[in-house]
Amino acid sequence: MTKADLVEKVTGLGDLTRRDGEVIVDTLFESVIGALKANDKVEVRGFGSFRTRQRNPRTGRNPKTGASVAVPAKRVPFFKPSKELRDLVNPGEVRASRKAKPAAEIDPHHPPAM
Repeated sequence: MTKADLVEKVTGLGDLTRRDGEVIVDTLFESVIGALKANDKVEVRGFGSFRTRQRNPRTGRNPKTGASVAVPAKRVPFFKPSKELRDLVNPGEVRASRKAKPAAEIDPHHPPAM
């Protein structure tokens, strides 16, 4: 899906012109970018969260010459999808770490020691 496709979806929701749809989509993107530039977190319930992560400086290699290149530290944008979004993308799949553990059967005549 492209930005133009998003604009078409927004304008199809009501009595909006294409220009109105472009303004809405641009405002949304500019707001997210502005928040990330200010090192703020953007959280949309049921969708996910955007934040920046710090990358440490490292030594890279120029693939053409093989020479070492110093890569400086930098902040990179990062998106973490919500559980609801992951479940919608992967229906029927239960994550192993999130599975509920079955409760152990407790004998009413022999309760566990405390």
